[in-house]
Amino acid sequence: MDSFWYAINVRSRHEFKVLDRLSKLKVEAFLPIVERLRQWKDRKKAVNFPLFPCYIFVHIHDNREDRLAVLKITGVVKFLGMIRGRPEPIPEEQIISLKRLVESKEPLDPYPYLKEGQRIRIRSGLLAGIEGMLVEKLGQHKLVLSVDVLKQGAAVEIDASDVERI
Repeated sequence: MDSFWYAINVRSRHEFKVLDRLSKLKVEAFLPIVERLRQWKDRKKAVNFPLFPCYIFVHIHDNREDRLAVLKITGVVKFLGMIRGRPEPIPEEQIISLKRLVESKEPLDPYPYLKEGQRIRIRSGLLAGIEGMLVEKLGQHKLVLSVDVLKQGAAVEIDASDVERI
């Protein structure tokens, strides 16, 4: 039986708790995390935040039992992208590219979902092979990786000379 990646919506500020519960049930899950420097009156500290608040990706078999097991976890609200009673799978390439972006430790920011625009691929460097859309903002070039089912994306600053059209 085939396994696919799906996006689940979780209660606000429950991402890490749900991730822990999923791992205890041996469900493969991915929560893209970014590190931000937070400042209090007396100190600064690096704090981990979900890149997409209220969303986690799960890799499960395409059957009712696995979906029900995920939905029964405290904090899980629903699957995203339901089509005829079944959640829409997320293309494996999007998850692989998102994992590579997070692992690169490059500064990542949430970015508005883009449907239209020039598709590109990074030719060289640490992010070589990652595909997304090229966006220019205030003279800086960014690669925007969109996750269709979430209607959200992530952006990383790139050198526009390192990209090719696809």
